[in-house]
Amino acid sequence: MNNLTKPKTSDTREKPYHCDICGKSFSQSGDLSKHKCTHTGEKQFHCNICGKSFSVNSTLTSHRCIHTGEKPHQCDICGESFSERSNLKRHKPTHTGEKPYHCDVCGKKPYHCNICGKSFSGSTDWIKYKRIHTGEKLYHCNICGKSFSVNSSLTSHRRTHTGEKPYHCDICGTSFSQNSHLTNHIRSHTGEKPYVCDICGKSFSGSGTLTRHKRIHTGEKPYACEICGKLFSHNKTLNNHRHIHTGEKPYRCNICGKSFFQSSNLTSHKFIHTGEKPCQCDICGKLFSQNSSLTSHRRIHTGEKPYHCDICGKSFTANSHLTNHKRVHTGEKPYHCDICGKCFSQKGYLSTHVNIHTQVLPYQYQNLLQQDNNYEYFVC
Repeated sequence: MNNLTKPKTSDTREKPYHCDICGKSFSQSGDLSKHKCTHTGEKQFHCNICGKSFSVNSTLTSHRCIHTGEKPHQCDICGESFSERSNLKRHKPTHTGEKPYHCDVCGKKPYHCNICGKSFSGSTDWIKYKRIHTGEKLYHCNICGKSFSVNSSLTSHRRTHTGEKPYHCDICGTSFSQNSHLTNHIRSHTGEKPYVCDICGKSFSGSGTLTRHKRIHTGEKPYACEICGKLFSHNKTLNNHRHIHTGEKPYRCNICGKSFFQSSNLTSHKFIHTGEKPCQCDICGKLFSQNSSLTSHRRIHTGEKPYHCDICGKSFTANSHLTNHKRVHTGEKPYHCDICGKCFSQKGYLSTHVNIHTQVLPYQYQNLLQQDNNYEYFVC
């Protein structure tokens, strides 16, 4: 990098030890051995209090401070103490104003991505970011084999296997596997919503929620099902959709034994047993068992219709209504009668149709099935 000045250091040692996986170099063989554990996942140092394992002994030493409350690293300027030396090192520039990396020409962030031009103040963040473009994933889970471009992502991923949730809310006691999830959760108590949509002005407690919300306006659906090609705006929705192909229903009610494709469906189902309706409309007072139902209901009062058909421009208050509407254009009829094989565009139409086989319907409903064009009663 041209015109880049780094702080001078007295360490002029060579780095003859090279990692054969990622190419990083070290001045001592011991440092190389420790580094290789980040690739292999080997964790030979164990906490005798909680059993958590670490690849480096110094990390274990720092971890133990969580249990003991010890903060041995103290700032000699303000007296604030830290459990890790690295945290103290990051803290000190707040007093000195020191910025160890600077550009001789403009004084700004010296590390630039040569692909997209994004700039960084530190080399570590710059190196990690470049892997987004290259697709390089050096860190592998030794349980399921999944790979990651950043070691911290691997650490977070491993908690899906171990069930570890080390981040706890001081207000309600709920635990989380990632610190960012805790930060977003705390805002549910404080009411803070710092992320604002520049299109409609709606505010959110988390940046990820804002990103997902914006897709309502843009229509972006970056997640594709590799089996049927269907597109989704959320990765979680794609994962739930895959269960349609596999038939898997991993979420089971511990009261009646009924199983569901999605955890949200199980949560809603349980309210049938408890009768609980925790979500209340602040305008009319109506109660709902699901927050999503309350959100859709509020649009009756506000008149908001954020879901737009990209074919005819018609707008809807709920995404499910838009999905049903689009079948008018596509002719899709995904709901099939197991008895006679007829197909329908909506699940409700199928449920009404099945009654023909199971019971005698009143005359007016038979007439509806035969004559009402709005019913969309069609054969495949």
